[in-house]
Amino acid sequence: MSTSQSTAAPHPVRRRFTRPVSVSVNGAVIPSAAIARETQHHQASDPDQAWMLAARALAIRELLSQEVERLSIVAEPIEDGDGRRETSQEARLRALIEREVVVPSADKGACRRYYDANIHRFRSPDLFEAAHILFVAAPDDIVARDAARESAMALVARLTGEPAGFAAAAAAHSACPSSKQGGNLGQVSTGQTVPEFEMALRGMVPGLVHPEPVESRYGLHVVRLDRRVDGEVLPFDLVRDRIADYLDEAVRRRAQQQYVSILAGRAQVAGVDLAAARGPLVQ
Repeated sequence: MSTSQSTAAPHPVRRRFTRPVSVSVNGAVIPSAAIARETQHHQASDPDQAWMLAARALAIRELLSQEVERLSIVAEPIEDGDGRRETSQEARLRALIEREVVVPSADKGACRRYYDANIHRFRSPDLFEAAHILFVAAPDDIVARDAARESAMALVARLTGEPAGFAAAAAAHSACPSSKQGGNLGQVSTGQTVPEFEMALRGMVPGLVHPEPVESRYGLHVVRLDRRVDGEVLPFDLVRDRIADYLDEAVRRRAQQQYVSILAGRAQVAGVDLAAARGPLVQ
């Protein structure tokens, strides 16, 4: 007689969350409960990383708070455009950064050099007027994909010789709501369609149907390009303020990080590495 023995499926190994050692700044201990509450404000791939990011943020705040007391910083809370008012301590921290971290503003020359080196970023988007006929098929459904491809290829062959029949074919075959408008998608710009669809549009001649069905995660598309308007490089004067804001913010962040590094170098910090601090110091 044969016997059978049931075996349980192996339990997946889970990464264990290990909290770091006690965190303190010049002897002032940051409670573990405070760090745990702070973790909700930090996105991370695992609990250990979230804990460390939260501990670092609170350690920086403690370091700055101690500096505020040492320098006897006084400041009036201000209100932002949305009606949110600073706490007294937030105002003092802001005043500390404004006083101690001097950030030069980007001049016209710096903005111009950035513009010239990154001119590809300052273009108006390309515009396409297009129509399509969608044969729906899930990416992992091989049978449905093959059937959709066969139907789409047959329709491409037919419409290549009879382009005037596109609207009727869209009404009869397309699974997209645009079928009610003859497959017309209207005007679309860079980034508004899936990458495969946009790549196909970029290689097409206006007025023609794409010679092959275009495959995407939605299925197979029979595509017609009606019109294309290429984007143009935006004038420097139009984007100068945007560039200045970007450069100023980048310099501000670097200066703040250097300031924290200087303070940390004079302090006794345990349980966290402040040299790796990133992001704004005062929200």
